[in-house]
Amino acid sequence: MLQFDRVSLSPESEALREQVREFVAAHRDHMPRPNSDFVTGHDAEFSQKLGQQGWIGMTWPAVYGGSDQSNFERLVVTEELLAAGAPVSAHWIADRQSGPLLLRFGSEAQREKYLPGITRGESYFSIGMSEPDTGSDLASVRTTAVAEGDAYRINGTKIWTTDAHRNHYIICLVRTEAPSENRHAGLSQIIVDLRNDGVKVRPIRNMAGGEDFNEVVFEDVLVPKDRIVGEPGNGWQQVTSELAYERSGPERFLSAFRVFVELVRICGDNPSPHQAAAIGRIAAHFMTLRRMSLSVAGMLEQGKDVVVEAALVKELGNNFEKVLPEIARLVVPDLCANDPARHKLFRETFSETLMLSPSFTLRGGTREILRGVIARGLGLR
Repeated sequence: MLQFDRVSLSPESEALREQVREFVAAHRDHMPRPNSDFVTGHDAEFSQKLGQQGWIGMTWPAVYGGSDQSNFERLVVTEELLAAGAPVSAHWIADRQSGPLLLRFGSEAQREKYLPGITRGESYFSIGMSEPDTGSDLASVRTTAVAEGDAYRINGTKIWTTDAHRNHYIICLVRTEAPSENRHAGLSQIIVDLRNDGVKVRPIRNMAGGEDFNEVVFEDVLVPKDRIVGEPGNGWQQVTSELAYERSGPERFLSAFRVFVELVRICGDNPSPHQAAAIGRIAAHFMTLRRMSLSVAGMLEQGKDVVVEAALVKELGNNFEKVLPEIARLVVPDLCANDPARHKLFRETFSETLMLSPSFTLRGGTREILRGVIARGLGLR
């Protein structure tokens, strides 16, 4: 059954919000062109400064470098960084997914080895799920990891791997057993060192001129057996639980937020009726999606299964992210031509977001996959 608990942020969380805003204001030099899409700014120095503040791995135990804080506090930091357009790409996946995965399923040795570097903002991870020519059918994984003594020999290709050309590790979904009638059986997750294990990384240039996505090729790559995450063959359960962390955060509706900021700025203090209506429409969407994301954070805090709710947040959020620039474009006043600098900032933000927007509904699960998850959760299929 679909459920969104009613939750509220504590006074402590709101006090933290002010601290983050002060931090952002003091580090504006890291944001020459702010953009709220979490993949657009890979800044190792900024990530390390966040680590020094204790704002990476916030919910993790202190023994691994974490801060033992709540999901609510992490959400506050996430909201403020994205709203400001801070460069968070370097540590993002490690903080959001890879670290929680290792905390839940990894060995103690893996936690001790990888988690402290993540919390310091010094160790970055990619995700190796998608493969060429398979669309969103994650169960059709063909990359194999064959046991050879104390190692696994990996062969195959992963695609759409964000920042693999910059990051240190990738956690790959691989087939450790031959395919059977149960398509979800025989899958495992394994940690691969992107810089030292001999993988080939090929950046994929997008329409905006960036190279955030990559193709990662494994040709007889040998990886020690102790890099398997969790139990061999348990990969499907692990990867589906991991996706709940990826799908429910503020990044699923804030990627186009800077367009809204510049729209409000360019319309000024006295917007026309149709401009005011557009601003109100966008703001209403933001407030609704934020409440849903906050609810999921609260349910995660309580250890609840939020796979369906997280999928709904992403589906609605991604649809909104794609339509926001179009709403903004229709109400930008012609009079802004009298203020070229003001107009230029809006156009730059708008153009970059518009070119990136096709990826919004791909990463973390396509629209069709998400609607399938939601339908099953509602008992409709």
